Amino acid sequence: MAKSLTRIQQRNRSVIMDAGLDMFSQHGFKGATLDQIADAAGLSKPNLLYYFPSKEAIHTALLERLLENWLDPLQALDGAGDPVTEILAYAQRKLKMSRDYPRESRLFANEILQGAPRIKDILGTDLKQLVDTKADIIRGWSATNKIAPIDPYHLIFSIWSFTQHYADFDVQVRAVLGSDDPFDGASAFLEHVITRILSPNN
Repeated sequence: MAKSLTRIQQRNRSVIMDAGLDMFSQHGFKGATLDQIADAAGLSKPNLLYYFPSKEAIHTALLERLLENWLDPLQALDGAGDPVTEILAYAQRKLKMSRDYPRESRLFANEILQGAPRIKDILGTDLKQLVDTKADIIRGWSATNKIAPIDPYHLIFSIWSFTQHYADFDVQVRAVLGSDDPFDGASAFLEHVITRILSPNN
C-alpha cells in the first residue's frame, strides 16, 4: 500500500502511526481509542480510517515495524568475538534502544502484559529460535572457561529486564534519581556488573 501512496498520503500514514504509538504506549491497546489517535494525529476519524480500517490495524502495523528492529541487537551477538565484549555490546545496544525508543519499548511491554495476543506466534518461533541459538553460543563460552558458568537464558532475561526498565519505568527512574539523563550512569553500572558476573576468575 505504501508504495502506491502520494507523498501527502505517506506523511498522513506516518503521522497516524506516530500518534498511535503515543496512545498505545501510554494507554495500552484496550485503553487507546481511534478518536484519541485521530486527535493526536490532527486528522478526522474518517480520514484516519481511510489509511487504517481499525485500531487493531494500526497496532499490528506498529508491532510489525517494531519487531523488524527489536531482534537486531541479539542477532548481532557474534560467536566468533570475545565473549565479554560481545555480551557487553549486546547489553549496551539494548540500553541504547531503551533510551532512543522508549515508546516502542512500552508498546512491546503492554502487548506482553496482555498475553501477547498479536505476537505470540513470533515469540514462540522467531524469538525463541534466536534466543536458543545465542544461548548455545554463551553456553559454549562457559564450557570453555572463557566466561564464568552461567545460565544463558537467565543472563539474556536479566539484560532485557535491566535495560528495558529504563524505558518502561522512565518516570520512576527519573523521580528517584532526580536526573534528566539516567543513561550514562546506567551504562557504566551495566558494564561493571556484567564484567564481574562473567569473569571466569570469580
